Amino acid sequence: MTYIPMYPKPFSRYLSRIKILLLISSLLAIAWLVTGLSWRLYELRDNDSNRGAPISGVDKFGGQFSRIAYLDQGWSAADSLWFYTATQGSNLLPYSFFLVLEQSSSSALFRANENIDRYGYLPQRQTSSNPDGLPAGMVRDEYQGKAYMGFTCAACHTTQINYQGTGIRIDGGPAYSDMETFMIDLAEALYATLKNPEKLERFVANVLQQGHYNNADDIQADLKQYAQRIKTYTIVNNPRDIQRPLTRYGYARLDAFGRIYNRVLEHLMSAQQMRELLAGLLSPAELAQVMTDMEPVLNSGDRDHIVERTQMYLTRKQSIQLRNKIYNPADAPVSYPFLWDVPQHDYIQWNGRVDNSGLGPMARNAGQLIGVFGTLDWQEKDGFTLSSILGGQGFGSKHIDFQSSIDIRNLRRVENHLRKLKSPQWPEHILPKIDTLRMTRGAELFSRYCSICHSEIDRADLDRRVVAKMIDVSLVETDSKMAANAIEFTGYSGILRNQYVSVGTGNILLQQQAPVVALLTAATRNVVTTPDSDKWFARRWIERSFDFAYTFFDNEVQPSLKNGYYTPDTTVQPFASAMAYKARPLNGIWATAPYLHNGSVPTLYDLLLPKRRLDDPAEGEYRPDEFMVGSREFDPDKVGFKSAGYDGFLFRTSIWGNHNSGHEYASGRTPLPDGTLLPALTKEQRLDLLEYLKSL
Repeated sequence: MTYIPMYPKPFSRYLSRIKILLLISSLLAIAWLVTGLSWRLYELRDNDSNRGAPISGVDKFGGQFSRIAYLDQGWSAADSLWFYTATQGSNLLPYSFFLVLEQSSSSALFRANENIDRYGYLPQRQTSSNPDGLPAGMVRDEYQGKAYMGFTCAACHTTQINYQGTGIRIDGGPAYSDMETFMIDLAEALYATLKNPEKLERFVANVLQQGHYNNADDIQADLKQYAQRIKTYTIVNNPRDIQRPLTRYGYARLDAFGRIYNRVLEHLMSAQQMRELLAGLLSPAELAQVMTDMEPVLNSGDRDHIVERTQMYLTRKQSIQLRNKIYNPADAPVSYPFLWDVPQHDYIQWNGRVDNSGLGPMARNAGQLIGVFGTLDWQEKDGFTLSSILGGQGFGSKHIDFQSSIDIRNLRRVENHLRKLKSPQWPEHILPKIDTLRMTRGAELFSRYCSICHSEIDRADLDRRVVAKMIDVSLVETDSKMAANAIEFTGYSGILRNQYVSVGTGNILLQQQAPVVALLTAATRNVVTTPDSDKWFARRWIERSFDFAYTFFDNEVQPSLKNGYYTPDTTVQPFASAMAYKARPLNGIWATAPYLHNGSVPTLYDLLLPKRRLDDPAEGEYRPDEFMVGSREFDPDKVGFKSAGYDGFLFRTSIWGNHNSGHEYASGRTPLPDGTLLPALTKEQRLDLLEYLKSL
């Protein structure tokens, strides 16, 4: 008897495929659920009540605290500790090196709390998530089986305010660190270890005890390599020659854009373009010696080899010429932005360059990891892949594989974690109580003088949105260097040459020289579309697809027009709108000194004063032209940190990049963006407005 199927064979096969797809989908859903639950348990594993902070201490400038206080910012102790130690793929140097490295001029550890405090980073005690007691924002990271010391978001976005013996930790607040000096001294410590036999002997013995290396030769080879890399990084970003005079950063500032740009240019440089640059400086024999056996895409070893060899042949003047052809000066330091309400913003960065809708947070965070020492294993391969197509490389016979250590999954988790973070409120149980009468009068002044740019939001509203108001540099009249550098810098397109990058007004062809802002856009796009190579093929694509879908569909910020008073982008000037600075809501502003985008005004009270001009009388009140930075001691009367009476970093406002002019609305000197010029506030009115700003 012949069996007759209930459904035709093609339909039966179709039904079987549907069952398989449903089964796979169910398994994926279960896997994602289990992953999410296990990750939440991982986040909550560490619940130290003091969040790892030292209970007492004395800082580098004599400030003391005998207790630590945290404010209600929506995070539990476990939330804070997870943020401090959430790895991102930052690989500054081998982990065991950082643990045992000595300071250049003594046998004291570089990572000793006293030394870490000298750079403005926050020491931490040992906790279960931080067993070696690293500073807040420094962490053990792993990539391809090796352990590294890297940075987390907390290194730049956690601060402490000291007042009468209490240290107030502010999660998401702008760091008071000096990364510039930290990196310079780190390079010097590594080179001192290489040159001093006794230091080297101790270093090798101590690294071997950590168990990450098997022999002294490998340790010394890596020591030489990382000393050279970090030294090169400081030379590129800290020029000290006549052609590119240095703008020192000091505490509480960093030119993150400039440093990210330079790292992109370093890794995009092709072997062919490097040959062309060196051809005018080296003889044919020397050029052959430097560039022998170089792949079209220069890997980390190739770049190390080029740096080492060119140092043998080039004079100092020639080295400076080569550097200036490849890189741009990272000489426009800005204050670290505070992180509360960042996931709710429509546009991000001081100049509003980054659209925060859709997949914007993923690209933004990947870009900042390029700057803070993500390993970039970019190489040329045959054919094309799904990653290269999604990255905009097309269907050519060759493609660039943009492998990196950047942890997209954790970056997404950090972004999601920040949604719970709220701005800190003025703690009247620690700081002097707010004068309610002055505050009421100040609210009226805020409405007249400030609300046209700075909207007010409910810090606890789960559905809050932040519409940034962009104010053209020509209107706000503050220092223009950061905005100008961001859109005017150009560099060699290298391995991205002849690709197209989409911007708001159309596509840009990346010719031999291209805007670095476009090169960064293309690089980050390719990085985020390239999944982790050290994971099984199916897993890497499932995870990356999930991260894309989660970021896109869970992001409630939708594409929207920029708000404010600025020059719109055009096909002739596709980045014109970035020549502006962002005015954001001022909730929590009391905890974010120094002020203006470049940190050129030490206190909120000083911000309400005019900059002194040549024809101003000497007896008036003006913004200080010079002041000290570095102390964490809080001044509740002027609302900012102590800015005189100690030997900190001397901030000079006469340098372009440090100018403290502009935004003089309360002084009757800067018209509001709509053209209205309001009368200057009296001293009593300034104090009223200041009291209201404390309450936000």
